[in-house]
Amino acid sequence: MRGAGDQRRRGRGDQGAASAVEAREAASAAFYDMDQAQKYIAGRVTVFADLDAAAAAPVRREFEGLNDAADNASVAYISVLDAHDLDSHERSAAEYDAARRAFMAVTDQLRQITGTLNGFAERLAPAMARLETALDQLPPRLTAARDAVAAADAAVVAAQKAGMDASDPEADLAAARAGLAQLSSQGLGGLGLAGAMAKAEEVLALAEKAREAADELPLLGEKVRHSLASARTRADIVAGRVEPVRQAMRLLLRGYSQSCWQDLKGAPESIEAGVTRARERLNEASAHLSRNEWKDAQRAMTAARTELNAADRRAGQVTGRVAELDATKADPRKPVESVRFAVRDAQRLATAQPGGAAPQHARVLDGLVERLEKAPERLSGTHPDYWAYLQELESIKTAAGDVVARIRSERAAGT
Repeated sequence: MRGAGDQRRRGRGDQGAASAVEAREAASAAFYDMDQAQKYIAGRVTVFADLDAAAAAPVRREFEGLNDAADNASVAYISVLDAHDLDSHERSAAEYDAARRAFMAVTDQLRQITGTLNGFAERLAPAMARLETALDQLPPRLTAARDAVAAADAAVVAAQKAGMDASDPEADLAAARAGLAQLSSQGLGGLGLAGAMAKAEEVLALAEKAREAADELPLLGEKVRHSLASARTRADIVAGRVEPVRQAMRLLLRGYSQSCWQDLKGAPESIEAGVTRARERLNEASAHLSRNEWKDAQRAMTAARTELNAADRRAGQVTGRVAELDATKADPRKPVESVRFAVRDAQRLATAQPGGAAPQHARVLDGLVERLEKAPERLSGTHPDYWAYLQELESIKTAAGDVVARIRSERAAGT
């Protein structure tokens, strides 16, 4: 009888051991599934952050919580595994049963975490798919940027070998290289997908600009040479205006009061000095051209043009003043007519407003009419001040235009 009882106990023990081992294997499989899901999702979150750091911030925060839960479940699994050594045969049925229950409990925990991780991965999948689709567009853009940098490099080297100053395109090329190096350093260069795409476009634009500038250097040299010849011709023309300006100044001094020409005094000498400075700048431009220093040549050309423009304007002021004063002297009433028309136009616009002219506008316009009537009084005396007369008329005309502008602005604000 005792032998039969021992056999029954051994049978129940064998069954308990088998059940415990089965539970351990199930826990091991659940742990493997959870570990794989955790590692996979961690990788996806890292990729997400590389592609779009801003959008990945809340994703990272959520995953950190899931990752902690998975780590805790791993610790729980290992603790159960260490606590229940099923390879030892010196265990009672109760111990096998306790081991089975412990492995089943940790299996449930592991499976629950795995399900949560998989659900998180499913929610992340559409956003990842969109980013990865967009990511497919980056390699061809990088290739285009690299090709553009290579083409720009070849163009700059060719220009330098031809003895040309390629410092400007070389600076753009250096910036393009730096951007390309950032993209090629690691991953997306810390720029994110959108930033990397923008950087690739920037590199492409800089490289193309550098190549075009380098290719245009021979044409630029010819253009600057042509401009230099044109500027020298213009300098001769402006210099030729000095004598007519001297004659005009003599007419002003003889025929008009000092106030009519005081601001133009010294104009011939000023024009001559301006032409002299312009020719000095043109000589500098010629020297730079002989050394293929296009940028410096262009700067000198710009300075020369500035001097010639100033001298030309000064000459025009003198000859124009004579013509204007002569016309006014011949018919003092003629300049009044255009001013009178401007004032009347302002009056018509003011009175056409709902309720008639606004008081502030009416006061200004009445004052302008009074000034216009008194303007001819400035022409009294032996030597009338025609220039002061013309300036007063111009001031009245400008003030009338200001009234018109204010009325239209007020009308626009009220609609």
